[in-house]
Amino acid sequence: PGLLLAGLYIVYVIARVWMNPKLAPKPNLDDVPPPSKIYWDLLVSFVPLTVLIALVLGSILGGLATPAEAAAMGALGGMILAVIYRSMTWDKLKESVFLTAKATAMVCWLFVGSWTFASVFSYLGGHDLISDWVIGMNLTTIQFLIMAQLIIFVLGWPLEWSEILIIFVPIFLPLLEPFGVNPYFFAMLVALNLQTSFLTPPMAMSAYYLKGVLKNQIELIEIFKGIMPYLGIVIFTMILMYIFPGIALWFPDYLFGVYVP
Repeated sequence: PGLLLAGLYIVYVIARVWMNPKLAPKPNLDDVPPPSKIYWDLLVSFVPLTVLIALVLGSILGGLATPAEAAAMGALGGMILAVIYRSMTWDKLKESVFLTAKATAMVCWLFVGSWTFASVFSYLGGHDLISDWVIGMNLTTIQFLIMAQLIIFVLGWPLEWSEILIIFVPIFLPLLEPFGVNPYFFAMLVALNLQTSFLTPPMAMSAYYLKGVLKNQIELIEIFKGIMPYLGIVIFTMILMYIFPGIALWFPDYLFGVYVP
């Protein structure tokens, strides 16, 4: 679904430029470097990072390393590339370590809070109560998925993705087996759904982030107007996934076998 979504974004941009060529930037021919320099810059900037990302993700998907081991090797590879690019300094190293520790501490506390919430919620019978209530509604699989995605969509307005994934998504996980939902498919729907909620006014977090960066250079209503076509693309991608689940499942099925509820 990620490739499909990215492809639709590119098609939309190309179509907009084709319909209105004035939108395309007009570079100054004097500033365009020769092709040899373009290919060299691409080789030394894009290719090493692409290879590093492919090795890190490929080692996880291939079962050669755990996510923690792959992340450690990715960090080591990033440091080596920084040394090769001559951008490694003591200040940057300290800043990266500080930001990593800060993000790790935040995630760990989220896990502590979510684990506490889930434990108390389960101990009080919350999971069984919600499971019995949803199953008692006699929903079809599609109706259950739509209901779950609508709830997550609404939660995406006031909450960050991390709180939703760690606290609220586990409430739906016990219901996947009774409705025969593939966990991979549900996870990909949630990822696209969170992307949709971050683009939907009036609480579009992405729009407010952009407004905070550009400040007075752009009005918030202009950002909302520009978001709408991309929002339509994300929703269209989710509809395609509902109609053709193989878009999301063919690769996991190829790697791990067909899921059997």
